[in-house]
Amino acid sequence: MAENDPYRIVLADDHVLIRHGIKNIIAKNCNFQVVGEVSNGEELLSLLETEKVDLIILDISMPKIGGMEAVGLVKAKWSWIKVLILTMHKTKQYFYHAMTAGADGYLVKDDPDEELLTAIRKIQSGKKYISPVLADDFTDDVINSYQNEKKSPFQELTKREKEILQLVVDGYTSRQMADSLGLSPRTVDHHRSNLLRKFQMKNSVDLVNFAVRNGFVTPAKY
Repeated sequence: MAENDPYRIVLADDHVLIRHGIKNIIAKNCNFQVVGEVSNGEELLSLLETEKVDLIILDISMPKIGGMEAVGLVKAKWSWIKVLILTMHKTKQYFYHAMTAGADGYLVKDDPDEELLTAIRKIQSGKKYISPVLADDFTDDVINSYQNEKKSPFQELTKREKEILQLVVDGYTSRQMADSLGLSPRTVDHHRSNLLRKFQMKNSVDLVNFAVRNGFVTPAKY
């Protein structure tokens, strides 16, 4: 990117009013330019195939492809693109999952407007950004260490396990999954057991709650 080129930003949030508000804040800085808006992860990946992008401002909870999965997919194919998570979730659990997925910053929607510009500038300079709500508990060294040493459980799933997880969240029984995927019920149960083990969950209810809360998958009824 040439020195005078604008910093090209994409907004990924399924709420139009949220995107509109973010765009108005970004417009205050002439060095930043919103070059695209999308409402789900599939639209985001499609846009990145054709648009030159420097930063994605991404919500965790989006339909079709959740924010957490989208981060991993973006970083796997376009490693140079920065990702700023913008979310309502203020807990360390969400923060950890976002950063291990590969996010470069984590901003809470309750933060003041000026924090958005601060976050963008910091990420643009090559640093990590943490919302003031969480910043007292973390340093860049801690974040980098966590990203380098740990993986999100979702990153370790096979393609088949991701399919099974989505069907579990959508309320399918093992028999229905077997019929849908052309597998035996025993094979489906084996995959379900692997999911519980990898996510360290005791039962399917806990697994569903965890997967949806953390944006790994989105219920079909969304």
